[in-house]
This record gives sequence, structure tokens and C-alpha cells, in this order.
Amino acid sequence: MVVAVALGAVGLYWFQPWKLWQNETIDEALPTVSAPAPGSSAGAADPASGPQTLAQGSLISHEHATTGTVKLIRLADGSLTLRLEDLDTSNGPDLRVWLTDAPVKEGIAGWRVFDDGKYLSLGKLKGNKGDQNYPLPPGTDPADFTSVTIWCDRFDVSFGAAGLKA
Repeated sequence: MVVAVALGAVGLYWFQPWKLWQNETIDEALPTVSAPAPGSSAGAADPASGPQTLAQGSLISHEHATTGTVKLIRLADGSLTLRLEDLDTSNGPDLRVWLTDAPVKEGIAGWRVFDDGKYLSLGKLKGNKGDQNYPLPPGTDPADFTSVTIWCDRFDVSFGAAGLKA
């Protein structure tokens, strides 16, 4: 009996099935920053143009139904932010947002490809619905990445992904 309870507790912790019925909506505005000072080398963006979308794509479903838009944005100060807009996916354990160099494949063939090559974790998924921003570390070259995935680190599977196109 004690072993069964212990196994049940470990199973609940590992799978966290209650998250499938819990939604967390995040509605962040696009970050605003001051333009760099004249003569500054803080970035290559033209401050007059404001934020610039460098690449974008639409999320497709993998392990879980996933929709929304992904945008790679250069802010007026030259910093880079990955923005998820109108995200709608399932909640789950240990979800991350990754930039990757993997191709986005439809169906089961695309579920596990994103940790095969180069990837950059931008942190935990803030919520499974809404609009959210993920700053890229300084020095990140956006040309190194061609896709974004909502990655379940616990089970090494993509919930959904988008290719990035200029």
C-alpha cells in the first residue's frame, strides 16, 4: 500500500495532469525603450522607425493543439525580443520557449527535432495563452536561428512550433 501511494505521488509530480485543465493568460504589451543616445553604438535600429519585425511565423500544432504568431523584433535601442501573439496551447509541465536552427515539420515527425541541433532557451513559458515577450541575450545573432518551439523539457517534445521568415 505504501509503495502504491509513493508511486502515485511520483506519477502525479512527474505528469502534473491538473495542468491540462489550468490556463494561464498573459497579456504583455510590446516593450518600449528609449532610443540610443546620438553617437551611441547601442544597436543598429533606426530610432525613428520604432520596433522592427525581423522575422515572423505562425505556430503549428505538434504534441498539443497550438496556434498563434511568433515575431522576432528589434527594439529602438537595438535589443532583440521574441514575441508570442495570440498564443493558445495546452498547459503542461516544464514548458520552455526555444529559438532553434531545426526545420519545422508537420505531424509526429516534427515533435522531437528541436533539441537535435543548436537551440537557445529563452526561459519558461509565462502562460499558455495570450501575448508575451522574451528578451534575447545580448550578442545573440538572429541569423543563427530559423524556428521557435514551445518545448516540454520534461518529456523532450514540442507542443508547437513556427518557422521564422524575414
